[in-house]
Amino acid sequence: MGFDLILQGGVVLGHGAVDLGLRKGRIAAIAPGLSGGPVKVLAGALVTPGLIETHIHLDKSCLSVPGADGLADAIAKVSALKEAMSVEDIMARARRTLERCILQGTTRMRTHVEVDPAIGLRGIEGVKRLREEYSWAIDIEICVFPQEGLFNRPGTEALLIEALEGGAEVLGGCSYADSDPGAHLRKVFELAVRYGVDLDLHLDFDLDPMGAELPEVCALTVEHGMQGRVSVGHVTKLSALPADQLAAMAERMREAGVAAVILPATDLFLTGRGVDHNVPRGVAPAHRLAAQGVCCCLSTNNVLNPFTPFGDGSLMRIANLFANVAQVGDAAGLEGCFGMISAQSARVMRLPDYGLDVGGVADVVVFDAGSAASAVAEIAVPLLGIKRGRVVFEREKVGLKW
Repeated sequence: MGFDLILQGGVVLGHGAVDLGLRKGRIAAIAPGLSGGPVKVLAGALVTPGLIETHIHLDKSCLSVPGADGLADAIAKVSALKEAMSVEDIMARARRTLERCILQGTTRMRTHVEVDPAIGLRGIEGVKRLREEYSWAIDIEICVFPQEGLFNRPGTEALLIEALEGGAEVLGGCSYADSDPGAHLRKVFELAVRYGVDLDLHLDFDLDPMGAELPEVCALTVEHGMQGRVSVGHVTKLSALPADQLAAMAERMREAGVAAVILPATDLFLTGRGVDHNVPRGVAPAHRLAAQGVCCCLSTNNVLNPFTPFGDGSLMRIANLFANVAQVGDAAGLEGCFGMISAQSARVMRLPDYGLDVGGVADVVVFDAGSAASAVAEIAVPLLGIKRGRVVFEREKVGLKW
């Protein structure tokens, strides 16, 4: 039986210099010298599974508002715009970001979508429509998210429930924005158990090492039997801990099965304000957590809005940014950074079919690089993207015109 497509002459991550044969949306063969189908010659380019965006905010991307002066200002700037946001406006802005992510090699995504009395369910409706429209190119998971709190925003809990009953796959939380952070955490755990969904929390988003809620999240995770189903985003307080305290916290996370989603672009931009010298980096050390067995990944978070007035949807750029900030420069460390936008992200989203294996789903990206480490170091350009065996995009390798 022939192949629908053969990727020939590439370096397949985890397999070396072999060909990849695709058939009916799946990987049918991984071996040298494949024949019996259309061929794309890769000339030594790196073949990887599709990248995974575990934490992004499509609904509030591409806002024509300047960058904020810290977290509270960012929340306030976006809040002021919500009532005027229509489903069509949300879709237009989110579409721009989504297409950029796809063209950068992302094949799966978890997007947070805000609900509260001001925005209602318009964000959910808009992202749902986009999810259907782009289902041929990317799988999108919706995390319904109370950015401005629960107990200080009456009516938000009912909207969360409506979104969950309407098909949102994940529940978010933002205890630091609530008038009662502890009650906020207990409530979202209660809802997650009731609806059988994973939890993805914004947490500990400042540089004061005191007052961390992460220990409570670990305890609630074990109490509710949700090990392996809870992730925490930002957790910038971890960057302010001495080595011994960081190691102790990492051990608690590992034992509780709580994953960390590090968001270097936003965390660099919003933290460390009010300091005119020796400005802290404010990015949690994912590589150190990972070395102690914590599942860690890297993600984009915000794009072109007050939280992060930058971004092009490139997870490879995010991995490179983290490597710079964390001073990761060896091949093994850079490979680890690549894993945090791919295989480790799949662990966070509990995707059992991820990877380049015979019989697996043919979600494949080809990068202009020879290894995962060099791809991160050079912010390699994706040359080809494939979703379930279908070519989604292709770009020529750029060269000088001698």
